[in-house]
Formats: sequence, structure tokens, C-alpha cells
Amino acid sequence: MSAADGDRVARVLVADDQAVVREGIVMLLGLLPGIEVVGSARDGEEAVALTAELGPDVVLMDLRMPRCDGVEATRRIRDRHPGTEVVVLTTYADDDSLFPALQAGARGYLTKDAGGEEIERAVRDVIDGRAGLSPAVQRRLLERLIDRDGRAGRAERDGGDGGDGWGDRDDRDDRDDRDDRDGWGDPNTRGEPSVAGGGLGARYGASGGSSGPGVDGLTERETEVLVLVADGLSNPEIAGRLRISTATVKTHINNLFAKTGVRDRVQAVRYAYQHGLVRAPGRRVT
Repeated sequence: MSAADGDRVARVLVADDQAVVREGIVMLLGLLPGIEVVGSARDGEEAVALTAELGPDVVLMDLRMPRCDGVEATRRIRDRHPGTEVVVLTTYADDDSLFPALQAGARGYLTKDAGGEEIERAVRDVIDGRAGLSPAVQRRLLERLIDRDGRAGRAERDGGDGGDGWGDRDDRDDRDDRDDRDGWGDPNTRGEPSVAGGGLGARYGASGGSSGPGVDGLTERETEVLVLVADGLSNPEIAGRLRISTATVKTHINNLFAKTGVRDRVQAVRYAYQHGLVRAPGRRVT
């Protein structure tokens, strides 16, 4: 993920109203070969102004700041400078902080206990067009999607619209109704998958338990990786679990993204849920 690996150096602007925190983040990012800190801002107003002046690839944005908070600053930056992505870096992971920031246009969301590697990964992800979200945030988003889909189903039965006020996109229409044609069927009728040794691909193959390709042509290993992504594991954690390199994990993830048509890890988690690999956030089907 560094410049030595072939990726261009990411130009980052840091916005945080606390001087000690801001300087600490700048110092941390300065140690990462894949990132160049081009400036720092003391509040949202300054972040917007410096974005116009410096044209960073990514703004690492705090939320609770004076004059102009992080949500409003994110909205202005994304409206005026669509080439600049925003990754929120905040103490807060509650719904009142998370969802307004994502609605404003933030493509990444981390809490301040994130390490340098996680920050660099999120920065690189948003530059590459993916979502740079911590595993905890991925799970929270999935919980909201599950809850929203459940309420939508109840509303349809009751004749209502099921809206919850968060996001007007028709996410439910994005489903491709593949359950009836891809061999997955009712999750209650399937056996228990085992990442370590049971062979998800063999159990969940399109031919009813053969060792052939699974749903959407996923290989056994790609399906194992997908389950671990849905469990909220990072690439290094998946590599350790499966005893493969992080580069190999990234290759499997890129392949399964291409085969399933998902664009980022959040969509991958939802895909795994919809196809019965996980019954609830972070839990495999039992």
C-alpha cells in the first residue's frame, strides 16, 4: 500500500480542532511511505479553504469542530471539489455521527483508535473508489440495512413505504433475486460452513454440494474470504486466519468483487448476508 508497492503517494489534508491530536495524526501519517501530508486545518472552515488551495486527494476529517463541523465541511468539499475524498476520523461511532457524515459524502469512517496501517488502508481504499470503513462501522451499517429491510417488508405487508429517513436510494431494488436459481436455497436447509477446514465452496456449490464453483462462480477460497470479510476481519487478519499472504487476500477480494458485482466491503458484507453466508452481523450460518 506504499509508494514502493507501485501506488502513487496519497496527498492528505488533516482537519482536527485539537492541536495535540492534529499534530499527532500529522506525525503518524508522516511515517507512512504511502502518504504525504500537504496541510492541516483547525476547523471545518479552514479545511474547506485549504482543500480549494491545496487540492488534496483525501481530507482526514474530525467531526466535532467549531465554526463549521465535519459534516458540513464534508458536504462543502464534496460539492465543490468532487476529486477530493473525505475519510472521517473521529472519537464517535454513534448513529448520529456516522450516518450524517456518510450522507454528506464521506467515503471512509474510522475511529481514533485506528492504527497507521488502518488509516493508510482507508485512504488508499477511497482513492481507489472503495469505501474505507472500519470493521465496526461495516457491521453497524449492515445492522441498519438488516433493520431497514425488515421494516420495509413489514411496511409492504401493511401498505406503507417502510422508509426510515436514512438514504433515499432504492437499495432493496438492487437485489437480483438469485436465490431461486443459484442453488443456495433456504439457509435453514444447508449444512454448517467451516472456514478453517469444512470447505465452504464444497458445501455451497451451485450443484448442490459438489466441489465445483459456488454462487456467481466463486471459488472455495473466495467464498472463505468473503465470509471472513463479513465477519469484519481486515486483510492482514484474513491472511493470518487462512495462512496466506495479504497480497493473495487482496487478489481473492478483487476477484470476488468482480464476480459478484459489489464495489466495496460494505456491499460484500450485505451480499454475504443476502446469500445466506451470515445470518447476523459477524456470525456465520449455523
